[in-house]
This record gives sequence, C-alpha cells and structure tokens, in this order.
Amino acid sequence: MKKRIKSNIIHKHIQTHSSMYIFHTVLFIMGVVFGAILVNSLSVTQKDDLFYILNEFFNQLKQKETIQPKDVFWHSIGYNSKYIGLMWILGISMIGLPLILILIFLKGVVIGFTVGFFVQQMGLKGVFLAIISILPQNFIIIPVFLSMAVVSVHFSVQMIKKLFIRSTFQPFTPVFIEYGLFFGIAILLLCVAAIIEAYITPIMMRGILNI
Repeated sequence: MKKRIKSNIIHKHIQTHSSMYIFHTVLFIMGVVFGAILVNSLSVTQKDDLFYILNEFFNQLKQKETIQPKDVFWHSIGYNSKYIGLMWILGISMIGLPLILILIFLKGVVIGFTVGFFVQQMGLKGVFLAIISILPQNFIIIPVFLSMAVVSVHFSVQMIKKLFIRSTFQPFTPVFIEYGLFFGIAILLLCVAAIIEAYITPIMMRGILNI
C-alpha cells in the first residue's frame, strides 16, 4: 500500500512537471554532446597527459592500490551534495534560475567529455569501461540532479509569483518544508549512489581491466 502511494506521488509529480523534465533532460543531453565534442579540441599533448594519468589509475586499480572505498564514498557524497545543495540555494534566491540550468548543462558536459575521452583513446574497451565506471552510480545521480533542478526552478517560480502576483498567495511554510524534505530525500539517494561508486563500480572495473 505504501509503495503504491509513493509510486502515485512520484507519477503525479513527473506528470505535473513533465514539460520541465523534458526541457532539463534535453539541456543535459546537449551538455553530454558538447562534452563529447570538446574532447576533439584537446591537443595531442593534453590527450597524452590525460591518458597517462588514466592509465596509471587503471594500473593501480588492477593492483588494488587505489583510494579506500570509504574515502571514495565520502568524496562522492561531499561533491554531489554540494552540487544539489547549490541548486537548492539558487532556488531560494530566485535570481539563480539561469545558474541552475548552467549546472545541469555542465553535469552533462563532464559526463560527455569522460565518455568521449574513454572511447577515443581506448576504442571498444573504452566503451565498456565508460559504461561500467559511469553508468551504475549515475543511474541514480542523474535523475536526482534533474529532479533537484526541476524542483528548484519550480520553487523559485512559485516564490516570484507569491511576491508579484497576490492572487496566487499561499502559506509559505508548507511549501518551504516540502522543498527541504525533497532535498533530504535527494541526499539519501546520493548516499545509495555513493555506495555503488565506492564498493561496486571498482570491482566491476577491475573485472573488465583483467579480461
């Protein structure tokens, strides 16, 4: 029963904000494409330097000499929570709407660049490594980022309406509490993603590298 209620709430939320989700998803995909194209703008020296660093990391990974999983976990939580935390704050500020969109685009650029570099430098093996190293945790992280962006933009728009359109005035406290609860749920989901990134992804990558 509880699962059905939660499913209905999520379905209703996505349906209500479907146009915003489509817009943010397209923006994210544009970032991915731009990031993949950006790889071609690197000089040969820059590509060689990056690949040397990447190869050193892979060698350490095969020999199990990389960073401890708990350190990866806390780094992932720290980085991603700060990222969505910035979106949350920008949503409250009202003037931060363009910056929220830029953050989503930049997230796409980072992923697109990473995948593009793997594939360009390592071919088919790079495709498998990109899928194994990026997809598992980002299967959770990307939806969380997109949802946080949509909710932040919506909250900011609601704030603007409350300030300038009196007829839409509603009590502010429940809206703000709901906004805060959404941020808390997002953090919990990022914890799950961090566990995958720290404890599962390295094992899968090591398996691919040892083949």
